[in-house]
Amino acid sequence: QVQLVESGGGLVQAGGSLRLSCTASGRTFSAYTMGWFRQAPGKGREFVAAIRTGGSEYYADSVKGRVTISRDNAKNSVYLQMNSLKPEDTAVYYCAAYSRGDITIAALYNYWGQGTQVTVSS
Repeated sequence: QVQLVESGGGLVQAGGSLRLSCTASGRTFSAYTMGWFRQAPGKGREFVAAIRTGGSEYYADSVKGRVTISRDNAKNSVYLQMNSLKPEDTAVYYCAAYSRGDITIAALYNYWGQGTQVTVSS
């Protein structure tokens, strides 16, 4: 079992930056693909970014160039640096671990955090 805890969300003006963190319990963090998803009110859970165990990074087109995912296996943590934030980035952001297939599909991840709210004002 893996428990994930996100932090770092908040209210920021358009054009600002936020860094989300996700810390995992357990000793096998380094063996998991880690992903970030977001869910806006009334919408489904949307892929944002993922990072494989070897460090390969993947991004949704909507955030490419503005967002960077990274991981620190020694700290059992994954991060999402978000720059040039837009009002449409407003959502609850979720950390996910252990994808069983397509890393952009939320249903294929085994473990989820509770989410952290990101609100971008115009």
